[in-house]
Amino acid sequence: MTEEILTNAPLDEEVEDLAAVNELKRIRLEKLDALKAEGRNPFEITKYDFNTTNAQLREYYEAEEARVIAEAGEDQDALNAGLEKIKEGVWRIAGRVMSWRDMGKANFIDVRDTSDRMQVYVRMNDIGEEEFKEFKKWDIGDIIGVEGFVFRTRKGEISLHAKKVTLLSKSLAPLPEKWHGLKDRDTRYRQRYTDLIVNPEVKKTFIARSKIIASIRRYLDNQGFIEVETPMLVSNAGGAAARPFETHYNALNEDVKLRISLELYLKRLIVGGLDRVYEIGRVFRNEGVDTRHNPEFTLMELYQAYTDYYGMMELTENMFRHVAQEVCGTTVIPYNEAVIDLGKPFERLTMIEAVKKYAGVDFDEVKDTEEAKKIADEKGVHYEARHTKGDILNLFFEEFVEEHLIQPTFVMDHPVEISPLTKRKPDKPDYVERFELFIYGREMCNAYSELNDPIDQRERFEEQEKQFASGNDEANHTDEDFLHALELGMPPTGGIGYGIDRLVMLLTNSPAIRDVLLFPTMKPLD
Repeated sequence: MTEEILTNAPLDEEVEDLAAVNELKRIRLEKLDALKAEGRNPFEITKYDFNTTNAQLREYYEAEEARVIAEAGEDQDALNAGLEKIKEGVWRIAGRVMSWRDMGKANFIDVRDTSDRMQVYVRMNDIGEEEFKEFKKWDIGDIIGVEGFVFRTRKGEISLHAKKVTLLSKSLAPLPEKWHGLKDRDTRYRQRYTDLIVNPEVKKTFIARSKIIASIRRYLDNQGFIEVETPMLVSNAGGAAARPFETHYNALNEDVKLRISLELYLKRLIVGGLDRVYEIGRVFRNEGVDTRHNPEFTLMELYQAYTDYYGMMELTENMFRHVAQEVCGTTVIPYNEAVIDLGKPFERLTMIEAVKKYAGVDFDEVKDTEEAKKIADEKGVHYEARHTKGDILNLFFEEFVEEHLIQPTFVMDHPVEISPLTKRKPDKPDYVERFELFIYGREMCNAYSELNDPIDQRERFEEQEKQFASGNDEANHTDEDFLHALELGMPPTGGIGYGIDRLVMLLTNSPAIRDVLLFPTMKPLD
């Protein structure tokens, strides 16, 4: 296989054979050495002043072409003159060479930047014989700058006619095969940089992610919330049922944990008089990896004084509609085989009503834990010896209900046993003022009327300590500083936590959480 054939071979041939890939690398390194010897080292170039992106250039040409056509009417000479006038503009783009069609003294290459691709026409008579000779030695994957004028080819494609081309960075390794992209998911996640290069739709997902988070911020800022930052390294990782990661802080000779939640510090700020606060940040949970879980993920929590979980439902419904409309242009969202309607009022069910509807068991009629365990045995629901009636109700919900909640549904009024930081329902003290929003069978957020009674909160912590001692590794521990904050007095407060990654999954129609994380957690190759 000669150098010329290797350089311009289809990319699927390039990556098919390891020996060929290694040979390509060798040839590319030789090309780099030759460039350096000629004083053309591309890695010494520090900047390139492009004046447009590919998408902007395409939009410009389409608009100017439409204007010229409209002004010329039936006058063909005026039309031709107008189209020639467009060519007087000098444009500079920069990006990566993604394909190459060699036609001898004229070549077509595709250059992709962060916005789109652009076909570039490179002709020897325009850039000069010596420069064209050097250009023909470049490779797919090289990063280049192009200066020229924009036109439409006979086949109708808007293109840049090159007057000057500049090699800005040399690609020393071949890209994956051209026509099918990088398909192996494991490799895609490990080499996200390659994935972004060869799979343009992946880039769209992460641009959408950025827009979703920006839209959330705009919405909350307009509602009078302020964004804050709280510690990631904590002595007591509370606020959620999860196992923390642990590490050691050498300077203080202290064992610390990575936070599993944002809750307890944000509530301290409510006590301090910041009545509407939110934080968007990474949290860390020492758990497994699947399509919906990653040990580090992005959580948003917000707290609002002088409201309750009904206020959180209203805020959530309005915010989801706002973000979907702003980012997707609609509140009707396709996801897998379903169509999710965020425009309709979200359904509201208590957990007891949901279990009765889908499992046929009315826990209002279940007298105690003993009877709940008997029914669980009959229904084949596994439980642990420490579980109480409230725990078993939640197990029934997970077993029989979640998968049915496709359209947006608020599931309300959880048992107190699984809600250690939530205010009890005054008329039903075994249950709390809490809801979870489910869409497509997945929990999207979790909200409370926050517990602000320090005496009750201490008793809940004590119960959590007992659960931890009996084998529940995810139980909370007593936080004395937080209790002291509550003793100073916290107003009635509504609070909520949103899984940002799951919201991005929904709005980008992504099947797995790793599809919306730029660098998901992966098992080491070795």
